Amino acid sequence: MQQRLARGEAAALGELYDRFASLVHSLAHRVLSDEGAADAITREVFGYVWENPDAYDPKQGSMRSWVAKLTQRQAVQRLRQDETSSYEESGLGSTEELEQKVRRASAAARADYIVTSMPAPLRAALELAYFQRRDYRQAAADLSITEDEARRRLRLGLQLLSSANIRPPEGAAPPGYGRAW
Repeated sequence: MQQRLARGEAAALGELYDRFASLVHSLAHRVLSDEGAADAITREVFGYVWENPDAYDPKQGSMRSWVAKLTQRQAVQRLRQDETSSYEESGLGSTEELEQKVRRASAAARADYIVTSMPAPLRAALELAYFQRRDYRQAAADLSITEDEARRRLRLGLQLLSSANIRPPEGAAPPGYGRAW
């Protein structure tokens, strides 16, 4: 793909767009919470890929990871610009609050990317546990797998999510627990 892009093959960009546009748009929307801004980021990311195909280094990871990193970087930069302008105009809020908002949006985008990138069996187990409040036994029954396999999938899925470096807000307690994290 990279070589085709470097040769200027428009079809390669079309294939890349078909493959990753929904990922780019959803990550940008997650950070910016704005459909129009997410559309703009999507155009900017694919424009950058088209103009700089040699910036991708396969030794650093997959094309999907590279495109996701570009998206996150561009969306966070846009969020900082927009929020800084908004804070300066209104005189409300501090730089610290802005950075907290940017960190939360960035962590959420990383988590979204990790969940959407993980294999379907892991994602299904996590969705059952998180959204439907199933324990590993119930998840095993729902997925028609052994309890050991359900535990393995949940553990691996959570390990992948932990790589997003997500931290709860100060004093926040996870659902169903009476103490802070």
